[in-house]
Amino acid sequence: MVPLLLAVTAFAPMLLEAVRSRRNERHLRARGAFEPAGDVFAAMQIAYPAGFAALIAEAVMRRRTVDVVFAVGAVVFAAGKLIKYWAVASLGPRWTFRVLVVPATPLIRSGPYAYVRHPNYVGVLGELLGTALMAGARWTGPIVLLVFAVLLAARIRVEERALRIGSSAAPL
Repeated sequence: MVPLLLAVTAFAPMLLEAVRSRRNERHLRARGAFEPAGDVFAAMQIAYPAGFAALIAEAVMRRRTVDVVFAVGAVVFAAGKLIKYWAVASLGPRWTFRVLVVPATPLIRSGPYAYVRHPNYVGVLGELLGTALMAGARWTGPIVLLVFAVLLAARIRVEERALRIGSSAAPL
C-alpha cells in the first residue's frame, strides 16, 4: 500500500510537470531562448525519477507501513511541493526543466524569489527528503539526496552564469 501511494505521489505530478515544461519550452524557444552550455539536464532527467524509484524500492523491501516518520515525511514532501509550485507560478511560462535564456528578459524577483535565489531546488530537495522519510529509506535516502544535491550544485552554476549574462543575446 505505501509503495503504491509513494509512486502515485511522486510520479503523477512529475508527468504533469513534464507536460507543462514542454509547453513552456516551446513558448520560450519561439521567443528566441537558448540553452547555455554545460547543463546537467541529461543526468538530472534520469537521476530525478530514478531517485524516487530507488526510494520506493527500499519501501518495498522494508515492507513500509504508515507511522509517525511517514507522517513527518508527508509534511516535508507537501512543503517541498508548495515551495516548488510557488516558484513555478512565479516564473509562469518561463519555468521549464531546462535552463533556457531569453535575451533581454528581466529576472523574476517576486514570490519565493524575493527570499531565496533558487526556490525551485529547495522544493525539489524537500520532495526527495519527504519521500525518503515516507519510504523509510535509510540507505537510498542519503544516497539519492547526495547525488541530487551534487547535480543541483552543478545546475546552479550554469544558471548563475546564464543569469549574469542575462541581457546578452549571445549563447553562453
